[in-house]
Parts: sequence; C-alpha cells; structure tokens
Amino acid sequence: MELTLAEPRLLKESMNIISELVTEVTIRVDKDKIEIIAIDPANVAMVDFKLLSSAFMEYSVPKPQELAINLDHLKQVLKRAKPSDTVTLALDDDKNRLKLLLKGDGKRTFNIPLITIEEIEQKIPSLQFATKVVLSSAKFDDAIEDMSIISESLSLHSVTDKFVLKAESNLKDAMVELPASESTIITLEGDALSSKYSIEYLRKISKASKLSDDVSLEFGPDYPLRAEYKLMDKLRLSFILAPRVSSD
Repeated sequence: MELTLAEPRLLKESMNIISELVTEVTIRVDKDKIEIIAIDPANVAMVDFKLLSSAFMEYSVPKPQELAINLDHLKQVLKRAKPSDTVTLALDDDKNRLKLLLKGDGKRTFNIPLITIEEIEQKIPSLQFATKVVLSSAKFDDAIEDMSIISESLSLHSVTDKFVLKAESNLKDAMVELPASESTIITLEGDALSSKYSIEYLRKISKASKLSDDVSLEFGPDYPLRAEYKLMDKLRLSFILAPRVSSD
C-alpha cells in the first residue's frame, strides 16, 4: 500500500475534525477510497468519512487494508505537513506501523504504531429524511455560534420559504432566519417541521466548514440529523447526530 496526497489539508483537517468526536479509529483502505465509520463514546454522533482515490497523486492498494490508529498520533505528524508538501502513507507490515513521508524541500519520515481496537463494525443506518436544506457552511457556523450564547441546544425548522434556527433558555431566546434562495435551497416533504440538537456536538461538526463551502442538512421531526460536507471527486465527510430530547 502506498498513497500520495498533494493536498495535505484534506487529510489534516479531516482528522482534526473527526478527532473532536473519537480518539481511535479503524481506517479501511480499498481500491476506491480510504474510509472511516465511527461512533463517539456517548453514542450520540456517527462519523462517515471517505477520501476518494481520485484525490491522490498516486494510489496503490494491492489488497484491502484495515489500519487501527490513534488519531492523536496521526494528527501530530500531519500537523508538521506544510501546505506545499506531499504526504505519502505506506504500511510497514513487519513492524506493524504506518509510515508517513512528508516531502517538500526535503524528506521527513515518521513511523507511528498501529493499535488493536475491540469494536463492532459500524454500519450507516438507513434513514428517511423529511427535509433537506443546502446552505453556506459559513452561515451555518455563524448561526450555531449565535445560538450558543443562549442555550445548550437549538432547534432547526424547515419551512417552504425559509430555514430557521432557534434557541431558548429560561429568560433568553434567539432566532436566525435564512430565506430560501439560490444559496439556501430547501426541499420539504409535507408541512413545516422542526427538531432539536445539541449545540456542543453541532459546533464540533460544523468545523468541517474548513473543507467545504456548503453543507447539506437532512432531518425530520424529533429525528436524527445528517450533516454532509463534500469536495467533488475528493472527499465526503458526513455526520449523523441524534436528536435532543425536548424536555431540556
């Protein structure tokens, strides 16, 4: 296995974001992609990450591989990669290590240990969403930050002509309204609907705005949220977040 990436930020930023939710993962590598599917320890959020083979300069995977790794170890190395560097990942089977070669003005080689994780293989649940909203990831970021000064949770409301975020506490409340437009596209089956989610988790998820200008949000009444960030022909990072009980 030997994979060379010309844009280190694709891997660096993705691992930084995923590590907000999980610390140890199994990276599955096949002829088409590298993939991570993981659930955070509280079973509140699921990560579904795919970095496509088309994002790499060189991509040689003779057989599928599973690499269990501590994300802190991987992040420490990727942090040292400069934007102009190439990053090559290779497997040292003899020593059970992942080799990372950073190549720019010179060559820097790092070897980090593979680990053993006792985990059940995760599968993406089959979900049917009642609405889909595609909007600027920066606007979504800002709205979450606005709501975070009011409460620990926010509710998302999908209406045919606007997308609304609301937060309430005992004495305070706030609302952000984004009208339907070319930059905020709302698809809704049936009547207006809403669902509540944890702001703490949404803040972690929304850091993926560093990877994509747009975010796709799919949800239903008191139903999980799927937030998806894409870079065409390069990567997809999506999250499934459990709804917050409405009694808080």
